[in-house]
Amino acid sequence: MLVNSPDPVIDANLAIALDALLAEHSVTRAAARLHTSPAAMSRTLARLRRILQDPLLVRAGQTMVPTPRAQALRDEAAAVVRSLGALLSPGMGVDPASLSSTFTLQAADLVGAALAPRLLRLAQQEAPGVSFRFRAEELEAGSALRDGRIDLEIGSIDHVDPETQVEELVGLRLVAAVRPGHHLTEEPLTPARLAAAQHVAVSRRGRFTGPLDTALAEQNLRRRVSVVLPSHLAAMTLAARSDIVCLVPAALPGADPSPLTDGATALGLHLLDIPLALPPLTIGMAWHPRHTADGAHRWLRDAVRRTLRTPGSPTTSSDTRET
Repeated sequence: MLVNSPDPVIDANLAIALDALLAEHSVTRAAARLHTSPAAMSRTLARLRRILQDPLLVRAGQTMVPTPRAQALRDEAAAVVRSLGALLSPGMGVDPASLSSTFTLQAADLVGAALAPRLLRLAQQEAPGVSFRFRAEELEAGSALRDGRIDLEIGSIDHVDPETQVEELVGLRLVAAVRPGHHLTEEPLTPARLAAAQHVAVSRRGRFTGPLDTALAEQNLRRRVSVVLPSHLAAMTLAARSDIVCLVPAALPGADPSPLTDGATALGLHLLDIPLALPPLTIGMAWHPRHTADGAHRWLRDAVRRTLRTPGSPTTSSDTRET
């Protein structure tokens, strides 16, 4: 009965030592090159001689000269060491112009509408071979990132999978958006006047209530939500064509305008500050850690960061890590 012998253990250090010995023709100089002792290098040479069944270096007067087998191995040993160095070196940055990739991003329609034109312009300037596929918020982001069905999730990140990498991009606030000539624009907005108007709620799950309802309840007020829509863009279009009030994200006071208000601006909507303490809205991006060091994915994250962040936005530790 034949018994399969175990595969031989490959010691990369031997290849490195062999390359140094064949390059230096000296145990002492090879030891200095590899920052080890001559005694240790001498033991390594003895081991190489046993493995290769060749003396490799033999004394000729005051020097050592390579055997024919050693001369034949010299270039191959050097190539192996170069390959090992490339294999075990940190990944190099990529040239965006050389990328030929399709990135799949999952985002709400409002975020996608703000991102798409800016990302396309950026890609045309820096990475013309890149394409983008946007998906609605239809997949469970944690598993979709893990399975590779999406490359990046952008929006309000509400899942806390331990493995998911998350970076906050920008802080926003909610404002009321109404059509030109709406009665809410005629006088200062108060909680009571806001509650008395008709509202549209945006919810993928069909919910009628949200943070505004909680804040109104603290004032013993309740608004009337006339319709619930799954799309921010549809809700803004409805607000532009009726007396419905729509909530949209806007930049924090003192910050430059957010691209997330571009859709409301394009529809001619007026943005009104809400006189209530509403929780801030944070837009971030999430990805699977296997992509953290990937050059192409790093370019994607940086492109999204530059697209969504206004010039005055604060940076985070991720900027320092990835630049």
